[in-house]
Amino acid sequence: MAGGFGTVKIDRKDLPEGESLCEYCTAKCCRYFAMPIETPDTFKELEYLRWFLLHERSSVFKEDDDWYLLVHTVCKHLQDDNRCGIYETRPQICRDYTTKNCEYDDEWTYDFYLETPEQVWEYTEAVIQNKGDSLRSRKPELLPVL
Repeated sequence: MAGGFGTVKIDRKDLPEGESLCEYCTAKCCRYFAMPIETPDTFKELEYLRWFLLHERSSVFKEDDDWYLLVHTVCKHLQDDNRCGIYETRPQICRDYTTKNCEYDDEWTYDFYLETPEQVWEYTEAVIQNKGDSLRSRKPELLPVL
C-alpha cells in the first residue's frame, strides 16, 4: 500500500514506472517552514535570535551566507496519509513545489544550526568579542540540564 504512515520508503530512483513519488511521500516539506532573516550582526539582532529560540519548535540555520528562522510545525491540512487536505485550493507556494526538487530523499545536515537560546548566547559572546565590543546585557541564566 502506498502513501501514509507505515509505508516503506523507496528511493526516488526505484519509483515504479507510472507511479507518483507523492504515493510514498513522508511530507517532510509540510512539517516545517523556514523564513529568511537578516544576517544578525549586532547585539540587538542576536538577542532577537535568542528570543526566537525561547519559543518551542524553532531553530535558526545558515545556508551559504543566508540565515533562516526554522519553525517546526505541521501544516493543519496535512492528512494522516501525508496528503494535502486542501490540494485543489492549496496556496501558490505549494503549487510551485514539485517532486522534481523536493526533499523526499534528501539526507542533509546544516553547516550552522542553533536550536537553543544558550547556543545563541555563546555565539553572541564569540561574535561580540571578535568585534572588540563588550556585552551590554548580563549573561542569561542557563537552564538546568535534565
